[in-house]
Amino acid sequence: MKVNKIVVLQLMMSMVLMLGTASCSKKSSSTHASRATGWDVDSQNGTAARNAGKKQQAGPGLVFVEGGTFTMGKVQDDVMHDWNNTPTQQHVQSFYMDETEVTNGMYLEYLEWLKKVFPPTEENYKNIYEGASPDTLVWRNRLGYNETMTNNYLRHPSYANYPVVGVNWIQAVEFSKWRTDRVNEAVLEKNKYIKKGAKTQDVSAESLFNTEAYLASPSTTYGGNEELVLKVNPNGRKPKAGKDGVVPEEKNVYAQRSSGIILPEYRLPTEAEWEYAAAADVGQREYNIYKGQKKYPWSGDYTRSSKRKNKGDQLANFKQGNGDYGGIAGWSDDGADITNAVKSYAANDFGLYDMAGNVAEWVADVYRPIIDNEANDFNYFRGNQYAKNKIGKDGKIEIITKDNIQYKTLSNGKKVATNLPGEIAQVPVDENETYLRQNFTTSDNINYRDGDKQSSKYFDFGDPESGSKADQAMYNSPKHNVTTDSLGKMVRKYDNSSKRTTLIDDNVRVYKGGSWRDRAYWLDPAQRRYFPQDMATDYIGFRCAMSRVGAKSEKRKSPRN
Repeated sequence: MKVNKIVVLQLMMSMVLMLGTASCSKKSSSTHASRATGWDVDSQNGTAARNAGKKQQAGPGLVFVEGGTFTMGKVQDDVMHDWNNTPTQQHVQSFYMDETEVTNGMYLEYLEWLKKVFPPTEENYKNIYEGASPDTLVWRNRLGYNETMTNNYLRHPSYANYPVVGVNWIQAVEFSKWRTDRVNEAVLEKNKYIKKGAKTQDVSAESLFNTEAYLASPSTTYGGNEELVLKVNPNGRKPKAGKDGVVPEEKNVYAQRSSGIILPEYRLPTEAEWEYAAAADVGQREYNIYKGQKKYPWSGDYTRSSKRKNKGDQLANFKQGNGDYGGIAGWSDDGADITNAVKSYAANDFGLYDMAGNVAEWVADVYRPIIDNEANDFNYFRGNQYAKNKIGKDGKIEIITKDNIQYKTLSNGKKVATNLPGEIAQVPVDENETYLRQNFTTSDNINYRDGDKQSSKYFDFGDPESGSKADQAMYNSPKHNVTTDSLGKMVRKYDNSSKRTTLIDDNVRVYKGGSWRDRAYWLDPAQRRYFPQDMATDYIGFRCAMSRVGAKSEKRKSPRN
């Protein structure tokens, strides 16, 4: 009996200890207690700790693309003999991508905003609106009548849901920057960090919102108007009175990155991201292996549907053959002769539309014939130019004003604004950031291992002058020059040298996918071509992407799925 009593007492003591331990662990893992110090997070205004685990919200128009490994490059016969897409194994992180191409309607929102904020009738702003406007003359053809498209394609409501064309790479980048600011401006207004209606009623050239400027110095947003930029209590609870009956002052703060509500920037997708998303090999996955590589964004080796419901219909908008852009009247092969409205064809396995056909699309990368997987096989991208915020003489960040708007003069003489008022002025990183680093040593990394002096056959190790002469450059491309004379007129000088050997330079960008002007060969997601970044066509459009922060997947994976 004594033995039984002792056993019972031991069991009871064990249960008491277990309950005590559990209660302690609950206290220590409280949502308001720091796991590092045990302090009350709210009392210390620990925004980052309080928002730990908060998930990123998808921005407007975006679809989630879960990252992974894939074979980047063409595995079909290279009938063009370009040898610029040799298969390599790459891995991309999860990201978001526009469900469709940017449409005329979306781009017109951008133009109308610019026209309102920077009236082109004012001398100081006349180049902003004009520089952002698509080149509608891309529709003209020496032996074709396309004036209807020249005059109507961009602005007629019938084409509002058609992909925008006539936009060069630089304009696409500037649209992405503008979109970032407008989306985050709306997010902050929704969360009461910005006065309601400020984004439409109080905006002007002197009073603008910029995401990075807000994060760096909120008080400078909207020209320093503190009535528009508000502080909010991040925990949403009123402070309670202490033991002495005194109610502490409410701690209101500006939104920060640690608030978890400000979205990363909209941008052009990298070539690796675009190809991964277009191929959507996830549709051919069985457990942890892909069952082959797709020839097109859909399954199968043909461009026509094999499903009974729409058997024989074309799955994309492309050129069928010589003089055949859409079939015969009454029985159109793809339902279009030029571009077509977005979502006219089925989405791929990631839920993305028109990743083959309709329009080809700009991506972020500078073109080089080789994907250097020996140097990097993770989030591959060529085109990094690292910059930092410019600090003024007063020790504060320098904000662009209406008096120092920065423009980029294109090779055709057109000016495009690359920094608008309210943005932070940028300068290249220098030795303060690069000294003794192993991962990068300079601001401009476009030519790394393919275009720098060391890449040239003239380079002699130990000779600082070798490979530095113009005729010893690895890519000896034409150098056109555009200047302005004393009267403000453009002076264009073409490079007529007969010694140029290539069209590849630091200003040509990759574009991916086929278009309404291309044959089926170019619908393969692995195909890659290049075009000058400051020129536009009637068959190249674009869509935006956004990086994913946090977990790789949106849902918890089971061991076998």
